[in-house]
Amino acid sequence: MNTGKLYVIPTVIAENRETTIPQQVLSVVKETNIFLVENIRTARRYISSLKLGLTIEDLEFSLLDKKTANEEISRIMQPLLAGKDIGILSESGCPGIADPGAKAVEWAHRNGIKVIPLVGPSSLLLALMGSGFNGQKFCFHGYLPIDKKPLEAEIRRLTVESNRFNQTQIFIETPYRNNQLLKTILAVCDNSTQLCVARDLTGEQEFIETHAIAQWKNQNIDLHKVPTVFLIYAGN
Repeated sequence: MNTGKLYVIPTVIAENRETTIPQQVLSVVKETNIFLVENIRTARRYISSLKLGLTIEDLEFSLLDKKTANEEISRIMQPLLAGKDIGILSESGCPGIADPGAKAVEWAHRNGIKVIPLVGPSSLLLALMGSGFNGQKFCFHGYLPIDKKPLEAEIRRLTVESNRFNQTQIFIETPYRNNQLLKTILAVCDNSTQLCVARDLTGEQEFIETHAIAQWKNQNIDLHKVPTVFLIYAGN
């Protein structure tokens, strides 16, 4: 029997599915009955919002988050071996990018399952595209330390590495700590270091600006509880 296909399906990063979700994604979702998701309630709501004529109660959802054990992943992937397609949905943006969907993709490769990533919004790539920084060499670091001293040390390290390797450094924070992170960046980095702040990408509050740290110190922006990507560049 032929095996099914694993579709890696992007979701919105802001409430604007009409302009950011390609037709191919809609077509795949419409033809897929089994989904692996981070949050079943929000996944059901998202699929309903696409208005594809699907009966949500007829779809099968399994939880795939950072706590999902390898044994559970093997269990929920079994329909693929029976010839059924499965779609992975992230809570935001592209599954597998800073996202537990990567664990399902890894299983698929180990078991000879075809993986099909679909085009859609990724806040990290959109931020890099809009930053003006080096797109040939960049590194995503996820979340930085929370405590003050380790955070300051990590920002200094990233700045040194950016200069040494001519590399763009990308990171994020829990939205309610965004303003504190920005404050720390401005306090730690040299005035000549370049910083890009990319807030609410594709959303109504979208804000993408790049300035030297010295100029940022004269700015007054509020990032509280708004998804934001930070990029630092100290290269040549």
